[in-house]
Amino acid sequence: MAERATADFSRAGQTSPAAAGRARAVIDRVSPAVDGGRFPVKRVTGETLTVEADCFADGHDALRVMLRWRGEDDSEWQEKEMAPQGNDCWRADIVAGAPGRYRYRVVAWVDHFASWRSEFRRREDPADLRQAAEVGAALVAEAAARADDTHREPLVAWAAALAAAARADGDPEALRELALDPQRARLASRFPDRRFETASPVELPLRVDRERARFSSWYELFPRSTSPEPGRHGTLSDCAARLDYVAGLGFDVVYLPPIHPIGRERRKGRNNAYAAGPDDVGSPWAIGAREGGHKSIHPELGTIDDFRRLVARARQLGMEIALDIAFQCAPDHPYVTEHPQWFRWRPDGTVQYAENPPKKYQDIYPFDFETEDWSALWHELKSVFDFWIAEGVRIFRVDNPHTKAFGFWEWVIDGIGRAHPDVIFLAEAFTRPKVMHRLAKLGFTQSYTYFAWRNTKHELTAYFTELAHGPGREYFRPNAWPNTPDILTETLQHGGRAAFTARLVLAATLSASYGIYGPAFELMEHVAREPGSEEYLDSEKYEIRSWAIDRADSLRDLVALVNRIRRENPALQSDRSLAFMPTDNEQVICYAKRSGDGSNTIVVVVDLDPHHSHGAWLDLDLDWLGIATDSTYQMHDLLSGARYLWQGARNYVRLDPAHMPAHVFRVRHRLRREQDFDYFL
Repeated sequence: MAERATADFSRAGQTSPAAAGRARAVIDRVSPAVDGGRFPVKRVTGETLTVEADCFADGHDALRVMLRWRGEDDSEWQEKEMAPQGNDCWRADIVAGAPGRYRYRVVAWVDHFASWRSEFRRREDPADLRQAAEVGAALVAEAAARADDTHREPLVAWAAALAAAARADGDPEALRELALDPQRARLASRFPDRRFETASPVELPLRVDRERARFSSWYELFPRSTSPEPGRHGTLSDCAARLDYVAGLGFDVVYLPPIHPIGRERRKGRNNAYAAGPDDVGSPWAIGAREGGHKSIHPELGTIDDFRRLVARARQLGMEIALDIAFQCAPDHPYVTEHPQWFRWRPDGTVQYAENPPKKYQDIYPFDFETEDWSALWHELKSVFDFWIAEGVRIFRVDNPHTKAFGFWEWVIDGIGRAHPDVIFLAEAFTRPKVMHRLAKLGFTQSYTYFAWRNTKHELTAYFTELAHGPGREYFRPNAWPNTPDILTETLQHGGRAAFTARLVLAATLSASYGIYGPAFELMEHVAREPGSEEYLDSEKYEIRSWAIDRADSLRDLVALVNRIRRENPALQSDRSLAFMPTDNEQVICYAKRSGDGSNTIVVVVDLDPHHSHGAWLDLDLDWLGIATDSTYQMHDLLSGARYLWQGARNYVRLDPAHMPAHVFRVRHRLRREQDFDYFL
């Protein structure tokens, strides 16, 4: 019965009450851990999770330390031995499995058998050796008692041989050889005495996502602007036809702004005019009308069958449809009359519309998350996700999640993730850093970033170093966008083709996930509504646009090339290896990434000044790149196809933004064949 109780505590990762006073191992720190285990660490299937812990015990006895992990719904743990790294630090790597929720922790115990071997190896006096051998024989006999039927007999035989040799006055070296037999020692170590093991106090959570959570290329388009006939409202069928163009650009996620009915009350006109004309189509984010709300499709876009065909066509092309989920309502959304308690009412009897001074959104009513009917509100909003998941959607871009209750997001994302671990959530929260990070901790798979407003070498280096190597790397996955329907930066307004090119290369290589709002991006839409504004003139948010996607000056070929480079080079499919390299010109930035196995290395150099040509000396970290100091290596520019032979750490580049403001080099090491001629790997 005592053995059963000990086993139950061990299974729970705890020390039994009877053994607690005799447990001597200490586990002082386990990492990675997000807020002490309050939130999960994130990985994708196939990624490595490296766990470290500080483990030690009183005295000089040897420790055994194990990393344990299990699926959240599994009762049995898997284990892997942790290796000492020095200074009482222990480490083990595991590879993330299928998407889902997992738990991990560390256990440690004093290993008397390993301690005995370590001490025996240092003993020299023959009498001392014989006495120590008897102690070892007892330890081996105990291991034999714990062994299974297959391995018990060899251990019994070894224990007997050790005991006999200890009592005989034989050759000390023969006794030493018998006691320290490595093969027998490995067998005995398989059956350790773990009665007094210590477990780290918290089962740390791990969330594993599918690969697209780490590496994805997004393309945003408005379905109503996909008609081949100028002036006609586009449909989901038109959008399905446009997918071939998007697939040709190399994107794998097609993100659609809200496709629901658009409110008529307080509808905005062109360029966000307060008064709409009779032909104005309104903003897709003003959701809901008499035709329905968040589970309905705008009648002019088509039907649910059209949407299903769109999802199927995207899947045929190797892409996915991502839907915008904006939890807000137009004044004539059915929720407003059916559930008035979900909104905040003003003294004059009207609903408080959304504001972000000086911006006013009279056509949008936010939900009141402090309503007494909050539970019903939460469940109804979750049902919106459930509805579209049932229609085949597995990626959601969530509009302004920072303006909704954090508790709601933790609850809804956790519930959906348990039922559908392949669902991805992108947080569109251009807000304060700690708020953005909290949303990522709560479960958002990816997050928009401040990339659009990071322009100088110092800004880009500091920000992306923080993203790749700061504590947020364990849970915050960046998604870099150079433009959105809301964001037309000053750089894009005034930098011309070179600015669009440079920002594309930066977004697509600094971040493993990135996106563009098209066709505005590849057609270099750059005119602001007024000076000092980041709003587009004739914004597609408020009117139907007809895009000449085959225009001769389009960046579509460059976009397709950049996406192909991303697909063909594993180094660009993760952010964790990002390393910046010094340059002697503040207008030239250089950075590198490499694949986990080191077989693929990319070095990117970008001229940040769209108006002037710049040269710079680069100081490459050859050791980081895996290049011998005195070797010659090839830099293959994947944008132009040109190949350069470089030697040493210091090399010169010159970039002309009128031609191409960037290099994307694949590093090829120079090796010597037995036949005595050179080739590049």
